[in-house]
Amino acid sequence: MTHYRFTSSALTELRQAILYYEQRENGLGTTFLDEIQATISRILQNPTAWHQLSQRTRRCRTHRFPFGLIYQIRRDEILVVSVMDLRRDPMRWKDLL
Repeated sequence: MTHYRFTSSALTELRQAILYYEQRENGLGTTFLDEIQATISRILQNPTAWHQLSQRTRRCRTHRFPFGLIYQIRRDEILVVSVMDLRRDPMRWKDLL
């Protein structure tokens, strides 16, 4: 699979996290974005390898940051439904579907 997209709520979460990390340390927001892109690459290489949360939904954790990408495997794409801070309520992703 080669295509992916973010829901609008996932994009909002991504932007907020980038801003948060950039405010903590100059350049850390970019490092966070790089980690998200690496996580997406891992998902695209093997979409079914990551932790299954429900019949259609999975989570792949980032390596350096306490985040997970919550995603669904669709017919021709990966749909990222949440860029979730795993320090918060881990079941919040259900509200986003």
